[in-house]
Amino acid sequence: MTAIDFESELGKRVLGQLETEQVAWLTTVSPSGQPQPSPVWFLWRDEHILIFSEPTAPKVRNISHNAKVSVAFNTDFHGNHVSIFQGEAVLDAEQKSGKDATSFADYVEKYAGGIESLNLTPESMLEQYSQLIVIIPTRLRGW
Repeated sequence: MTAIDFESELGKRVLGQLETEQVAWLTTVSPSGQPQPSPVWFLWRDEHILIFSEPTAPKVRNISHNAKVSVAFNTDFHGNHVSIFQGEAVLDAEQKSGKDATSFADYVEKYAGGIESLNLTPESMLEQYSQLIVIIPTRLRGW
């Protein structure tokens, strides 16, 4: 469970973003200490942010060295509505266990158009992007 207040004005706005936004920015830290932001598809489930990645992606290597991450949403045109989660990332050790189109039907539905644009099926996408990254949010910043 997170200690984030989703009843506050900021919390309610961010819940809306978690349900409707298509892309978030995951920032990991390289072994040299350099922040590495990456646009990612994500799913909000059980107060965790789920991200599927190719197992060999730099973000996966970075998380294996340093689990501290942030996840941010785009602002409005004027730089308002800032929403940034800080948290810990966990690499799902079971890789493909239980990761099929049925168990992630909500993810497949959310990204159906994007998956199709990559010339992938839901099954082939979840096979290629088989590393599940689970973000446990610990703090929410925003204004």
